[in-house]
Amino acid sequence: MTFELYPAIDMRGGKCVRLLQGDYDKETVYGDSPFDMAKTFVEQGASWIHMVDLDGAKAGKRVNDAYPIQVAKELGARVQIGGGIREESDIEFYLTNGVDRVIIGSLAVSQPEVVLKWVEQYKERIVIGLDAKDGFVATHGWIETSSVKAVDIGKEYAKAGVQNIIFTDIATDGTLAGPNVAANVELAEATGVHVIASGGVSSLADLRQLASYTSKGVAGAIMGKSLYENRFTVKEALAEVQNYAR
Repeated sequence: MTFELYPAIDMRGGKCVRLLQGDYDKETVYGDSPFDMAKTFVEQGASWIHMVDLDGAKAGKRVNDAYPIQVAKELGARVQIGGGIREESDIEFYLTNGVDRVIIGSLAVSQPEVVLKWVEQYKERIVIGLDAKDGFVATHGWIETSSVKAVDIGKEYAKAGVQNIIFTDIATDGTLAGPNVAANVELAEATGVHVIASGGVSSLADLRQLASYTSKGVAGAIMGKSLYENRFTVKEALAEVQNYAR
């Protein structure tokens, strides 16, 4: 298993933004074009682009859906997209237009019977996004916190054949305070699936620490604010983790 890096592009109002701990009132705009940002990342060597439709997550429907398709078709990058995916037609829309994976978050908690059918049909192209606050899954753009533990729901989807889970610790997201390494390792070991860490990455050392748990199932990291604040480049990050594989 290779440790993969996922530069993140969060889209709101057609722009590249970052939210602090998922708070829509704490937004920083980093660029006017999601496509141009993705192009920069790909030119630096990124093979994956992680995209989130923040408007879609809040509205419960696709909003900024043209950008991931443009990135997939014109840049040749592998794209995973989350936010606003509520119907099977949304999955079909993305997967038939060049997007590699779709991320299911809120519905994985509120309608597991539906999502389990999607996993059966689309297999590894469905990624479960678990965003947790104090260990409990948060939904609907982090506006609501459920009573379901991330580890418990992760186990259920692992049984169904999910191959990848994106785990976000809301307490660290957008803070540059370092990732919650222990929580990611715990989830990977408890479920046996590949866990992609999201939130808090601030340095190459953070990436190196996460990558050192590749053998435990920590399969990648999503990089957001650290790239936008020029803590390091995609090229530097790739060089840092290139030796972590098994």
